[in-house]
Amino acid sequence: MTPVYRQPYPVPGVIWASLPIPALLIGPDGRITEANPAAEIFLNLSRRALVGQPALDRLSIDAPMEEAMTRARQNQSPIFINDVDVTTGERAPVQCNLQIAPMNDNPDFVMLLLSPRDIADRLGRSMSVKSAARSAIGMAEMLAHEIKNPLAGISGAAQLLSMGLSSEDREMTDLIVEETRRIVKLLEQVEQFGNVRPPNRRAVNIHDALDRARKSAMVGFAAHMQIVEDYDPSLPPTYADPDQLMQVFLNLIKNAAEACKTSGGTIRLRTFYDLSLRLRRKLGAPSILPLNIEIIDDGPGLPPEIAAEVFEPFVSGRENGTGLGLALVSKIISDHEGWIQVDSVPGRTVFRVSLPVAPKSMEAE
Repeated sequence: MTPVYRQPYPVPGVIWASLPIPALLIGPDGRITEANPAAEIFLNLSRRALVGQPALDRLSIDAPMEEAMTRARQNQSPIFINDVDVTTGERAPVQCNLQIAPMNDNPDFVMLLLSPRDIADRLGRSMSVKSAARSAIGMAEMLAHEIKNPLAGISGAAQLLSMGLSSEDREMTDLIVEETRRIVKLLEQVEQFGNVRPPNRRAVNIHDALDRARKSAMVGFAAHMQIVEDYDPSLPPTYADPDQLMQVFLNLIKNAAEACKTSGGTIRLRTFYDLSLRLRRKLGAPSILPLNIEIIDDGPGLPPEIAAEVFEPFVSGRENGTGLGLALVSKIISDHEGWIQVDSVPGRTVFRVSLPVAPKSMEAE
């Protein structure tokens, strides 16, 4: 007989019932303890039929939900997962944005909020990461190439003008040169984002790639930081492009260093083995991603308004930021059939990369 679960504490009736999106309260055993009316409509099941049932038996979600709920409980901070397919098994998949939020007064329970995406929203969002982003970046890449040529002429003309000017007037020409160089640098980043080649994958030692990135960072942008290594030396090789993997780690370390730029701080590089993460893709069996790398900083954390979109192009929390660094990281990890997520609260931000193990044949080579 299925046990009947009572909610562990009273949920505000009016607020809970009036939530416009499906919401489920999930206990520490993964069972549903409460469902709002919007969830009943979305799942086509009554609250009585839902309460006491394992949440992931009633919902098929194309994302590592057990892992995400565990991390939300452990870190006591919400986790956002965008653009995933959700189905009950009896209806066509619906694309949703998910939010997993721990309950403040009972940290063993989490609230799962599902925001279904309507057709108009999907069309608007198609101008984002996956589809039209490639077209937008392709157009930006073409424009970047065309704009760089006249910028070089402007910079050169300003340098020639400065030769016959007083020191006060040279400040203006120096400003022109400095700003044109800044724009050229931005355009080069746009070109780089659009020109990432398919990965040339082989067996790679994760710690070799991390060490290359660490050494490069310590003589440059992370010279003011302390970098602590917390490695599991028993990790097997992953299946990756070594140069692209090093670029991922370098970008994440740079992001951490810039977050702590004014005060310095500590960056912790952690690796560990965890078999619990299985990524379900649209085609084929779930893939296991046991190799985990975390880049942890003690900076102020991500601005809440961009936390859910930090891996999208042109989204940045820094002044004059391009918003391409983390988008590039996400693209590379996706090309490697891996997974990247972020947990951020003031004083602790964790970027976690999960990768597959290299096939035995590749490891032997």
